[in-house]
Amino acid sequence: MNKAKITILTFAFALLFGAISTLDAQSRYSDTELGVILGEPTGISFKAWQSDNTAIDAALAWSFGDNGSVHLHADYLRHKWLTVESGSLAFYYGLGARALFSDDSKFGARIPVGLQYMFPETRLSMFFEVAPTLDLIPETSFGVNGGIGIRIFI
Repeated sequence: MNKAKITILTFAFALLFGAISTLDAQSRYSDTELGVILGEPTGISFKAWQSDNTAIDAALAWSFGDNGSVHLHADYLRHKWLTVESGSLAFYYGLGARALFSDDSKFGARIPVGLQYMFPETRLSMFFEVAPTLDLIPETSFGVNGGIGIRIFI
């Protein structure tokens, strides 16, 4: 991939993360989560709650597919709370963007769907998600991300 395409991808992701940072997040102790995701991709996972039902999540990770690459993604998520005896369980879905940086860099969209469980009386949460992907640059292709992860409210 040539330097011009890499520069465009980097600029697009900088704009995306800049937009995320301007959202009005609540300033409560439990609005930010940090942890790991294991799967495709595997790496660091971050989530910032915007309200009781919306959040932004992002990851900086390693993609084992696509000949190995650095994977960045950010998603806007909506949550539907489910009734459970203990803790909190949410079904979530959303829309986001992703970039893979390697010899064959790609940029496209993600549509994550998952479940997140917040353990009672702890700062831990666990999640499982599947995210169909649609890469648009340098060519159109479909794929799937997915993983399981754990985060701590910081």
